[in-house]
Amino acid sequence: MNFYAYPFPHRMARRWMAAADGSHSARFLAVNVRDEDEAFVLTALVPGLKADDLHIQVLEDVVRIEGTFPQDENEYLLKELPNGSFRRELRLPSPLDADKVEAKIADGVLTLRLPKAESARPKTIKVAAK
Repeated sequence: MNFYAYPFPHRMARRWMAAADGSHSARFLAVNVRDEDEAFVLTALVPGLKADDLHIQVLEDVVRIEGTFPQDENEYLLKELPNGSFRRELRLPSPLDADKVEAKIADGVLTLRLPKAESARPKTIKVAAK
């Protein structure tokens, strides 16, 4: 028998119940963001979505991804795949060059290449010797 001194089991039970009815799974889009020299590369799993199902906006250092996963009315014993609409907004550590952003979707994976603004890129300064 386990005894807990804090409300951990109750909070987790509520999360599991919310996930079981599918109400929580569609609200959050999990992403990975990698920092390369001249750009950030963002990847997200978007199973079942096509390019037309996504709306992506970039403003200064913020990227917003919105979309809707397909919904069905079937009954499930366990439902972990996302459904319904989602919106994810990320603030990155550097300003972005919105005109050069590239987005592609393949095999259920969204990949965004978000070039850093020229002002945010490191500059090499040559020292003149006299």
